[in-house]
Amino acid sequence: MSVEKIQQTMRDNAFARWAVLILVASMMFFAYMMADVLSPLETIIELPKELGGLFGWTSTNYGTFMMGEYIVNVFGFLLLAGYILDKKGSRFAGVFAASMMVVGAMVIMVAVSGWFAQTALCAWLDSWFVGMPGTCKLAFVGFAIFGCGCEMAGTTVSKVLAKWFKGKEMALAMGLEMAIARIGVFAVMMFIPRISNYYGQSIFAPVLFCTLLLVIGLLNFLIFTVMDTKFDSQLKAIGELTDEKDPEDEFRAGDLFAIFGNKMFWIVSLLCVLFYSGIFPFQKYAARFLSETLMIDPTSAAGLFSFFPLLAMVLTPFLGAFLDFKGKGATMLAIGATIMLVCHLCFAFILPLYPAKWFAVMLIAVLGVSFSLVPAALWPSVPKIIDEKVLGSAYCLIFWVQNVGLALVPLLIGWVIDRTGGFTVPMIIFASFGVFALICTLLLKIEDQKKGYGLELPNKK
Repeated sequence: MSVEKIQQTMRDNAFARWAVLILVASMMFFAYMMADVLSPLETIIELPKELGGLFGWTSTNYGTFMMGEYIVNVFGFLLLAGYILDKKGSRFAGVFAASMMVVGAMVIMVAVSGWFAQTALCAWLDSWFVGMPGTCKLAFVGFAIFGCGCEMAGTTVSKVLAKWFKGKEMALAMGLEMAIARIGVFAVMMFIPRISNYYGQSIFAPVLFCTLLLVIGLLNFLIFTVMDTKFDSQLKAIGELTDEKDPEDEFRAGDLFAIFGNKMFWIVSLLCVLFYSGIFPFQKYAARFLSETLMIDPTSAAGLFSFFPLLAMVLTPFLGAFLDFKGKGATMLAIGATIMLVCHLCFAFILPLYPAKWFAVMLIAVLGVSFSLVPAALWPSVPKIIDEKVLGSAYCLIFWVQNVGLALVPLLIGWVIDRTGGFTVPMIIFASFGVFALICTLLLKIEDQKKGYGLELPNKK
């Protein structure tokens, strides 16, 4: 195949690159479903055993379980994941990550199966650290395995899209990938309670359902690897990719110190951890918060929260296109942080005084806009400030900093709920994250103006 004939690569084929987006985004969609599968079922899993509950978790137990998704990442796995991603490539990293998610989900499935609570193993687990049931301990282990795979998959997908949409609609692609993944929140809140109720308030049935979806996600990524292998052969044919890398372009562990020494890296990382700490942990408790605040049943509350990603789905293509053609990424980050701050203040002080469903839905939908707007502007900005040869490691390091907050905040919120018996203080905590995130966006704009990273410039060339 001549160089002249291959000048048009698969990246230049709109169908091929958007097919890649669908394949990798579907994997993340299923991952997001699994990540939040217990969120609308919190009241069931926390039902005391003396009232007929099978598990009898406390809010602190539930928060500890949620912490499991991030705990191993905090203690170094994401650093290893970044190394694997840059040394072994996105195909190996993605398959490895998807497989970990499946394994972790299977462990959780065993923990909440019902029969496990009657086993000698569960009794043994119950016997140490008695404040946490054995079912919660095993589920924690499974969620930790799943969380390692999920976070590694997220960084891998970011690098995949940066490669396939280089010089194309990168912000739009990343925004759509995130929007598709966020629909997982809608699916969880809308369908998981119904699956649970159909099987007699089962926890096992919804987890089994999400585990099967993760298997499909793994198969989708395997299809992507076939396409990506062909794409690499085309890049080699035109000289954009070689088997032997220039020594100057070869990844070295010492390059990580350059990332740590980059002020913009730390500002972006702090913005990331603050913003996501105000979103992901809130999702874990949202159904219960709405149920208690609006005085409605948990299934109806979960149905209301299912509106969270819907407005974002509509706006994301326009936001991505705007970033690609007009820019203003740093400004959009500031707007998104402000929206999150205002919404959480309304949840804390206004919604309890005016507990109307339409008002709750409006706040939820507007919060969803910030959940789309900030990541859509944030992730395409990273390649502008970080060298491509360590881009995978940079994404993983940012996710690592993010995971520190995401590991601690659910535990903090669960502990606060157990001590205060309500959600006012937790909502104030979430709002405070918005304040500090807004400060980070202002620092980001100042640094960009000084150094000229081009965060306000369009992505499309």
